[in-house]
Amino acid sequence: VQLVESGGGLVQAGGSLRLSCAASGSSFSINGMGWYRQAPGKQRELVAALTSGLTSTNYADSVKGRFTISRGNVKNTMYLQMNSLKPEDTAVYYCNAIGIEEAGGLRGFNSWGQGTQVTVSS
Repeated sequence: VQLVESGGGLVQAGGSLRLSCAASGSSFSINGMGWYRQAPGKQRELVAALTSGLTSTNYADSVKGRFTISRGNVKNTMYLQMNSLKPEDTAVYYCNAIGIEEAGGLRGFNSWGQGTQVTVSS
């Protein structure tokens, strides 16, 4: 399963960005999707996730009330709406998906996108 992110960029503090993630492949079912980020010199951290068959949401405390994760109208797409951005939100943002795929038999997958840079200037 391949994931492609888009929507990163440079924005001033207080601004907004929307990240998109699209999953593609043959014969798969997604159980969970999420957004992670990694700032220079720091570990990758979970920002927001869709769990329980994409019906529940979880957020890191640092983004609650500012970021919103959602499913797209197109199957296997996901968005992250980021409002009131802060310089500390600067990082590479990665899309992640877990589920089951048909590849010569059923097997689990854990796929990552290539990442998209978000830079928030003060």
